[in-house]
Amino acid sequence: MEMMDKMMESMMSGMSKEDKEKMMGKMMEKFFAGMTAENKQKMMERMMPKMMEGVNMMDMMAKMMMGMMSRGKKREMPMMGQMMPEMMPRCLGMVMPGMPKEKRVDFALKMVAGLVEQGSAGMSNEEKADFVKKIVEKVKTRNAP
Repeated sequence: MEMMDKMMESMMSGMSKEDKEKMMGKMMEKFFAGMTAENKQKMMERMMPKMMEGVNMMDMMAKMMMGMMSRGKKREMPMMGQMMPEMMPRCLGMVMPGMPKEKRVDFALKMVAGLVEQGSAGMSNEEKADFVKKIVEKVKTRNAP
């Protein structure tokens, strides 16, 4: 394995970021070709802790969600717009409880701001005001004593 490490280091040292990304895409396709969903799941469970070292999950989640909600302005993801209303509340239900209390507020504010901004895109000022009013009413009724 040591020889493989040296070979990879030598090969990768002269590559641009774009070339590395292209190569990784091709390698991943071949690597996962014959794997079952169960094997992929087990592998991800082992890899995730190492991959997530030093990653700001709150920031990353907010960006991912906003990217997916944008309905493909940058990338085309036709199914994502249909899946997000179902997936997002469940995702937040899993992520938020494990997040430190002091970080939840900042995360929630980023998410709400992004949802309002993206959700009201193309609306008139009157429509935007009504949109925000509905959100505020929903928050107030959910948190009423």
